[in-house]
Amino acid sequence: MHIRGLKAKGETPLKILLTNDDGIHAPGLWAAAQALSQVGEVCVVAPDREQSGVGASLTLHAPVVARSLEIPALERLSAAANEEAASPDDPQAEIRHRVTAFSVEGTPGDSCILGLEKLVGPVDLVVSGINRGSNLGWDVMVSGTVGAAFQGYFRGYPTIAISVGSVQNPRFDGAASLLRLMAQKLAQETTENSAHPEPVEGRNPFLLNINVPSLAPDQITGVEITRPGGRSYGESVREEGTGHQKRYWIARNRPVMADNGEGTDMNATKNNRISITPLHLNLSHQEMLPRVEALLEGVPEALLGKGG
Repeated sequence: MHIRGLKAKGETPLKILLTNDDGIHAPGLWAAAQALSQVGEVCVVAPDREQSGVGASLTLHAPVVARSLEIPALERLSAAANEEAASPDDPQAEIRHRVTAFSVEGTPGDSCILGLEKLVGPVDLVVSGINRGSNLGWDVMVSGTVGAAFQGYFRGYPTIAISVGSVQNPRFDGAASLLRLMAQKLAQETTENSAHPEPVEGRNPFLLNINVPSLAPDQITGVEITRPGGRSYGESVREEGTGHQKRYWIARNRPVMADNGEGTDMNATKNNRISITPLHLNLSHQEMLPRVEALLEGVPEALLGKGG
């Protein structure tokens, strides 16, 4: 395997920022890097360790250290991803365009911010993943994969968070192929619009949460645009130690399905379909307004000293 930076005649390669929450050594990250390098230049900016479940958290009260990876390190990581995620004759097994990488002592959100603000600059696409394990339903509220993706979306970039549905022995080839195809579509749009590029503030960005069954591509039964289902875990707490100092282990329970009907991400993946869920920042619950108004009846007057 080798790394090179070639451009086909007439081609407009994308500039892509790639991050994750599984850490810089995660095979899913490098399966994504290989696939995306078929379409554009990839800069990997990822945490130096596992950061699952940290959501959108940021490091605000300490410096964040970023270290560049040398080419031999990139080759080793990509070779490991190739052994785990692709067949030897897979065209995605060779990195085509230039790949650079930084390891960050911080969260996934830190990594995305550093990439866009300092290490890479403006890009055409932000990708977070490929995550080991699904991010379905209410998982998006605590997912580091999705938390990193939000930082790209906040800044006006087309952004994808992508996961596969297995933690043990996951298959990344289906997700990697999907990323490549979607990036190619975006590259076509970029080429068509290159004569009249829009400033960041004029773009219509998207944030897609994609979940791919951990199956061979020929076993995946379709692609469905979905909404988040209702899946929550609850957490159990185990206590260790005696006296004044105790240690607590927080673990997730088996998920509870509140809504996994037709049209949900969970229903799609349960039936071996790829789930693509557009996400938005509006978390308001308009149907709750009458209840809140009733709860607050008389409170503003009492608070402001205008009560009877």
